[in-house]
Amino acid sequence: MMWYFLMSDAFTFGAFLISYGTIRFSQNFWPDPNVVFNAFPGLGHRNLPLAFVSVMTFILIISSVTMVLAVHAGHNGDKKGVMKWLAWTIVGGLAFLGCQAWEWYHLITGEHAVLVDGKIELWGQTMRHNPWGAIAEGISHNGEHVRTPGPVAFGGYFFGITGFHGFHVFSGVVINIIMLIMTQKNVFQNRGHYLMIEKAGLYWHFVDLVWVFVFLCFYLI
Repeated sequence: MMWYFLMSDAFTFGAFLISYGTIRFSQNFWPDPNVVFNAFPGLGHRNLPLAFVSVMTFILIISSVTMVLAVHAGHNGDKKGVMKWLAWTIVGGLAFLGCQAWEWYHLITGEHAVLVDGKIELWGQTMRHNPWGAIAEGISHNGEHVRTPGPVAFGGYFFGITGFHGFHVFSGVVINIIMLIMTQKNVFQNRGHYLMIEKAGLYWHFVDLVWVFVFLCFYLI
């Protein structure tokens, strides 16, 4: 059943990303990810393109490694090993969600000068507003470039798809917490196997794999 669920979820993510790609390449202009995602906590926009999302990706990859170690410990009947590596996987998942929350907050509350009907307005990145349009030549605001409004679809797809993935990460964290509690209460030890840890691991690896495609579509292309 787990494989059927993962396949159906893969088709869902695939449909979202194909839809995004269709809109993305039908536009004459699309926001440059090196400009949109160049902020870092505590440093603001310091021209560090993709640095923060690279940290997020590293955290998720490491959490996948700890999940592998938890499954391996389960195969060996090592209860303490399962608990230790599951705990680290949960920490990794929570860290990723915290990073994503900061990224969303920074994008939404940011103030970027946008030329609208001949007037300069300060916009954040939302579902309705996209401040990452083309540069308005010859106009600056507080020493920074002023841009024209960008494609509205960017915000909808970004928040929709990364939010959908974030929900999967959150679900995975909840599942892993349940697995940790069950392990602590000797449920799997009494059964004589840790098969449920392996199934939880499949889900977690799927979530990590999906992030690779999300990362590729939004942050690299």
